[in-house]
Amino acid sequence: MKTIGLLGGMSWESTELYYRWINEETKRALGGLHSAPIAMVSVDFQEIEALQHRGDWSACADILVEKARAIEAAGADLLLICTNTMHKVAEDVEAAIGIPLLHIADATAAKITAAGLTTIGLLGTQFTMEQDFYRGRLERHGLRVLVPSESDRQLVHRVIYEELCLGIIRPDSRTEYLRIIEELTGSGAEGVIAGCTEITMLVKQDHTSTPLFDTTAIHARAAVSEALQ
Repeated sequence: MKTIGLLGGMSWESTELYYRWINEETKRALGGLHSAPIAMVSVDFQEIEALQHRGDWSACADILVEKARAIEAAGADLLLICTNTMHKVAEDVEAAIGIPLLHIADATAAKITAAGLTTIGLLGTQFTMEQDFYRGRLERHGLRVLVPSESDRQLVHRVIYEELCLGIIRPDSRTEYLRIIEELTGSGAEGVIAGCTEITMLVKQDHTSTPLFDTTAIHARAAVSEALQ
């Protein structure tokens, strides 16, 4: 099995899920006492978050490139950036290393198209919902992408940074997310992407009849599939 590289800490709450789910999927595939060979570097999210909201993506890229090189040097055969938003700088990271980067939007789009869907709702940070680096990547897979209204995008973004990244789960926030999912479905979405790795902590498939695409789980499982080839 190949060694999976994890660039995590954005936030550590969801990186914990990556580590657990990758190992659970490895055990399911191989049985016995098998676990996944993993090389991980976890960053200080406080520094990253400040740069994100200042719009200093170049500085973000510098940090992630340095950490990705360290992961490669530790023996990783492939790399996952364990966050949706920081795929904003995925091309910079990919250009700086010699191992493949498994893009979260590509893995998610493959899952959606395999389900036969063409119109999809997207929840995530405002950066992810509003900028082309993520929506455009999905659209290149032939998907039509719908996002919430501006006020709801602000709400989704606030809950991510002020609650979920701090490990806070509030039922009233879940209610708001489910309302937004229902409105996206009413606008034509055949399913909804939980396009922030922390959203899976708040909203799960059991909470809604709308097909929900959990990017954290999809990315983790795709990594194991790739590592086992």
